[in-house]
Amino acid sequence: MKKGRLLTAFLGVFLLLTGVLAGCSSKSSASEKAGGDSSKEITMVFYPNESAKNFTASRKALQEELHKATGKKINIQTTTDYNVAIEAIASGKAQLAFMGADGYIQAHAQNQKVEPLLLQSGPEGTTKGASYRSYLMVPKEKADQYKKDGKYDIDKIKGQKASFVSTSSTSGFAVPTDEIQKHFKLKNKDELSEGGKFFTKVLYGTTHPGSAINLLKGDVDVAAFDDIDLTPFLKVTDGSYDKVGSTFKVKDDADAPFAEFKGKELVNISVLPVQNGPFVVNTKALAKKDQDAITKRFTSKEFTKNKDLFSDGKSKTPTLWQKKSDKTILLKVNDDWYKPTHELVGK
Repeated sequence: MKKGRLLTAFLGVFLLLTGVLAGCSSKSSASEKAGGDSSKEITMVFYPNESAKNFTASRKALQEELHKATGKKINIQTTTDYNVAIEAIASGKAQLAFMGADGYIQAHAQNQKVEPLLLQSGPEGTTKGASYRSYLMVPKEKADQYKKDGKYDIDKIKGQKASFVSTSSTSGFAVPTDEIQKHFKLKNKDELSEGGKFFTKVLYGTTHPGSAINLLKGDVDVAAFDDIDLTPFLKVTDGSYDKVGSTFKVKDDADAPFAEFKGKELVNISVLPVQNGPFVVNTKALAKKDQDAITKRFTSKEFTKNKDLFSDGKSKTPTLWQKKSDKTILLKVNDDWYKPTHELVGK
C-alpha cells in the first residue's frame, strides 16, 4: 500500500512537471517556431475593415503575392475586433499584419519585435504626403448647427451622441479624440471613450463603414471615420476631401450596407491628416530571408500594377491600397517615422 501510494505520488509529480514544461514550451514557441527557417507557413492577419467580404479579392491577391515572394503557404486570418489582430501579431501567432498606425504602436508596445516593414508612399513616391484623412461628420440637414461665426466648429459636439470605429483605430478614434481633447482642454481622452461623460452616448462601428452607418441610421449625432475606407460608398458633391464643410453623398450604386441610404448627405465638420498605416512584421516570428523577399517584391513597380491591390479609388470594390498618382509605391519604413503617432497615442 505504501509503495503504491509513493508510486502514484511520483507519477503525479512527473505528469505535473511535464505538463508545466509543455505549457511553457507552447507559450514560448508559438512565435519562435513560426519564425524558423523550416517553417513552411506564414499567417497574415487583417483588421475588421479589411476582413470584410468586399475585400476578398484584395486579400486573395495579397496572399498570392506573399506566396510568390516566399514560396510558402500563406494563411489569412480575418478578424471582427481590432484587439484580436493586435494580439495576433504581438504574440507571433500571426507573422504579418495590415494595420493602422495606432494599432501598430499598441502591438509594438506589447512586443518590441513588432516593427513596420512597408508603407504606402505619398503622391511623389516618397514619405512626403504619405497620409490619409480622418473626419468628424454630421447629417447635412443638421450641419448648420455646428457653425460658429459662419464657419464649422466642433463646439456643439459636447453632450451629443457619438460614434467611433474602435479605441484602437488611428483615424477612427486616436486622431479625432486628440483634436477634441485639445479643443476642449481635457486632461485626457478617458472621458471620450464611453457615454455619460463628455458624450451622452458612445457607439463603436468596429469598421469605418460601420461608424458611418451609425450616423446614417440616426443612432448618433456625429461620427468619426476615414476617407479611404468610405470612397467606394461616398462621393464629394460640394467642396473637396480635404476641406472642412464639404458635402459627401452616398453613391447611387452603393452596395450594402449603404444601399438603403442612397442619396443621403453628410458634412465633415473636421478633417485631419493621418499617417498611412504600416504593413507590419513580427521580426522574431518571421525569418529574415522571408522579410527581405517580401520587401524586394512589394517595393517593386510591378507590384503596384496589381489592380486587386491598388486602385484609383473609383471602383466599387475596395483594395488594400489606393493610388494617389502613378508614382505611388510601397516604401521600406521603420519605427522612427511613426514618432508623431507615438506621441499622439501616448497622451
